[in-house]
Amino acid sequence: MSRFWSDTARHLSPYIPGEQPRVRGLIKLNTNEHPLEPSEKAIRAIKAVSGDSLRRYPDPTSQELCSAIAVTEGLQINQVFVGNGSDEILAHVFQALLSSSSVVNVPDITYSFYPVWAKLYGLECQTLPLNKDFSIDVDSLAALDGPILLANPNAPTGIALDLDSIEKLVFSERDRLVVVDEAYFGFGAQSATRLLDRADNLLVTRSLSKSHALAGLRVGFALGQSSLIDGLVRVKDSFNSYPIDAMAQAGAAAAILDREWLLGASEAVAGNRDWLVTELTQLDFEVCPSQANFLFVRHRSAAGQAIFDGLRSRNILVRRWDKARISEHLRISIGTREQCEALIAALKALLEE
Repeated sequence: MSRFWSDTARHLSPYIPGEQPRVRGLIKLNTNEHPLEPSEKAIRAIKAVSGDSLRRYPDPTSQELCSAIAVTEGLQINQVFVGNGSDEILAHVFQALLSSSSVVNVPDITYSFYPVWAKLYGLECQTLPLNKDFSIDVDSLAALDGPILLANPNAPTGIALDLDSIEKLVFSERDRLVVVDEAYFGFGAQSATRLLDRADNLLVTRSLSKSHALAGLRVGFALGQSSLIDGLVRVKDSFNSYPIDAMAQAGAAAAILDREWLLGASEAVAGNRDWLVTELTQLDFEVCPSQANFLFVRHRSAAGQAIFDGLRSRNILVRRWDKARISEHLRISIGTREQCEALIAALKALLEE
């Protein structure tokens, strides 16, 4: 700690991302990356960016990318905001749209970056306990005062709210902002974007990291009525006018427009997820119903820490949190079929020891 640290820096509890070890032969099922290679059209677009383009600053408005998103989502371009991953966008959301309140309401088990941002921007993060089955208590959440931020599907559970539930949260109080983080959209859940034309108090955020296999590119976007988007632009342009480089803009736009790749890749992940649910259930795991590219599981008799350590010793990484209610659970990213089969083989060996 330096004597030059501000009070803000001194009192932060930073987010800890999933580990990214560089170990050959590792089966990495801990950070929910897509198991397939990105769209070939996206790769070609990235490679096509010329040296002259790199000499110049990128388009600060990312017009080509915003246009591609608007077309695929059936929106106007002024309803789209893009940034350096959905994490950066959500940080801008806190500063531009949530910090006018003293509190933000979130489920008690959700993406652990939310309370970090709340503390960074001086908000109280008020948590609502999930139901016993880890579903969100929509009626209780709707009854709270202040803005709502939720992941749908939720992380780390993978459980999604249906559109009727999101609609209830949005329209139960029109003077309250509802932010729906759809980082894991594309694997079965309904999107709240269908409500945008009727709701000026709804913002939807997305990421290309999971659905489009572009975690390394760092591109995310927000969708909402233009008045909300304008607020995000004001904060962005007061922080970093060029958050997305030229290669990322080109690759992301091509990926967004490659609907054939998206459909096929999403179906492949969903198929592997369904197969893995069946196999894990047969091994006596409780599996939360997931509409994401991961599963949240607990063995009925074996300790979560022991399974986590046993898999790690076999070069298989999954995610575990040492937190109340979920310390016995593991979050398992959906890998290729070969990776899923290796995971099941390792679990069978562990459980027989």
